[in-house]
Amino acid sequence: MKNFSEKISFLWSIAELLRDSFKRSKYQDVILPLTVLRRIDCVLQPTKAKVLERQARLKAQGLQNLDTQLRKASGYAFYNTSLYDFEKLLNDAPNLAANLRNYIAGFSPNMREVLEKFDFDNTLTKLDEAGLLFLVLERFNAIDLHPNVVSNLEMGYIFEELIRKFNEALNENPGEHFTPREVIRLMVNLLLAQDREALSHNHVIRTVADPCCGSGGMLTIAKERILEMNPNAQAHLFGQEVNPETFAVCKADLYMKSPDGTDADNIKFGSVLSNDQHATRHFDYMLANPPYGKEWKMDADAVNKEAEKGDLGRFGAGLPRISDGQLLFLQHMLKRIHAPAQNGGRVAIVMNGSPLFTGDAGSGESEIRRWILQNDWLEAIVALPEQLFYNTGIATYVWILSNRKADARRGKAQLINATTFWTPMRKSLGDKRREISDAQIEEITKLFTACAENEHSKIFETTAFGYRKITVERPLRLNFQASAERIERLRGERAFQNLATSKKKEKRAAQQEIEAGRAFQEKILALVRSLPNTLYKNRAAFEAQLDTALGAATERLDTVKISAPVRKALLNALSERDATADICFDQDGKPEADAELRDYENVPLGQDVHDFFAREVLPHVPDAWLNSEVRDALDGEIGKVGYEINFNRYFYQYQPPRPLEEIEADIKLLEKEILEMLRA
Repeated sequence: MKNFSEKISFLWSIAELLRDSFKRSKYQDVILPLTVLRRIDCVLQPTKAKVLERQARLKAQGLQNLDTQLRKASGYAFYNTSLYDFEKLLNDAPNLAANLRNYIAGFSPNMREVLEKFDFDNTLTKLDEAGLLFLVLERFNAIDLHPNVVSNLEMGYIFEELIRKFNEALNENPGEHFTPREVIRLMVNLLLAQDREALSHNHVIRTVADPCCGSGGMLTIAKERILEMNPNAQAHLFGQEVNPETFAVCKADLYMKSPDGTDADNIKFGSVLSNDQHATRHFDYMLANPPYGKEWKMDADAVNKEAEKGDLGRFGAGLPRISDGQLLFLQHMLKRIHAPAQNGGRVAIVMNGSPLFTGDAGSGESEIRRWILQNDWLEAIVALPEQLFYNTGIATYVWILSNRKADARRGKAQLINATTFWTPMRKSLGDKRREISDAQIEEITKLFTACAENEHSKIFETTAFGYRKITVERPLRLNFQASAERIERLRGERAFQNLATSKKKEKRAAQQEIEAGRAFQEKILALVRSLPNTLYKNRAAFEAQLDTALGAATERLDTVKISAPVRKALLNALSERDATADICFDQDGKPEADAELRDYENVPLGQDVHDFFAREVLPHVPDAWLNSEVRDALDGEIGKVGYEINFNRYFYQYQPPRPLEEIEADIKLLEKEILEMLRA
């Protein structure tokens, strides 16, 4: 296998053997675990005899706990005490299934935990029953995946490319993708760019965490970059992953990369939203690519419970809509970096456009943005080119946040438009048709570190993204008329209909109540029909006429006692909106608001809402007023505070339309072509 593409093609070609016996969705159940198993087999091969010899010698001495000694013998944090390897397994074809199980059972407990996440035993049975086990294992035995042949970096690419192919074949959700390496390198560059001097010191120790680490690409690249900057530094990795297959790939890969296995031991399984397995830790750096537009319904009970703790929990700032949990991951990360008193921390997270602007003032999303910006944690947002990711071509953004901002950045946020920083790929990979070159990564990093304004970079006060949403009311104006058409509308009013219903269980009593109700309905209709068919433009005058009719009915002993809900239904049916009618007033003599005319205005933070209302609203609608009862839950001022970052607005460039003459010439040319086609 001379290069990456050949290795991928070789491994993917094994799917051809599975085509008739396995569904396409099950190919990964065979290829992924056996790729990991073959990699481990190649890694342990040079020291296999030494491990077996030491095991036999120590057992002969009566020793029981051999784990530490066998790790030393293998040279890794794991080992295998089975007599088998891939070569010996194939030499005993009739007993292959049983021997393979024996081989897997011979791994050290930590590696068995990894392999169990693949649920490979069921797959092994299916392969054996289909007569494919020998053929598949023979094919895997033909490829050497030892780190001396396939580097850790290249193996990471191979795993991610295989997983990408599986996801693409299954048409997975666009959020279920893996981050291209150049995007990770950019994120890591931005994460560390301001810490070059601090990382150059002796005895530097840094912790890096990814709460949805996938196959571990972000963690390993972050560690490699830290060691490039200072070979004597120590970088300790931590992560959590909810997908069992990618968890297993990540953990197995890290066991092979770290001799003591510490980084691998720090990778935990499960959802970080509902079961944070590093809850007692805080980190120097955190980076992540959370799933886009994925429901967090499965974690909802735990998340809601923690949100009730307010600032003592991770989700006290607000909860996004149930259909998208990206901002939950961001809140988690900001809560898990070191506090400023412990030198603080920094976060890099890549998300789609939704967290920038989804959600109105007072919504969970807006409150989370408010929490971030009012705490002055946002350093920068970088808009990436489209078509960078394997399974989705949507726009994405890298957010850089920190609770230890440099003085020059305090109170400010930088927006970087890097949408044009891309080069076309020679061959597309799914939806990925573009990539960011190393030179472009450096250029974007320089834009970030310079923190200056130019065509690609803009600096804003954090308050520039905030606004107050005020409620503008206009008076209710109605006319009233007891016309036949409006009287008929009364039959459709719920309160009027309820008069002829019954909740009694006894059938006869219920029927009697319904009949009495119908008779009462007819009395009301007769009363309304007795009103003059006059158009009233003043509600008080109409209600006076209605009260007179009710009084007359009482004098005739034809009592009609109309309840408040029925009276309201009657007024609704007989009224229509009329801009020329008088204003309707409530019992306190105040104008009633018309809900259909209610409007909202966003007032930039820092501007007086009354001045804004007088300047921007009253000249256009003189009868409007500001609803002072709608106030912000936190500061109690008029209007709800909201925050949004409308990226495109800040970098919009007006493109003038083409001259009319040019458009007309194109139309005439098209007409000519159509006529020629019709003649043909």
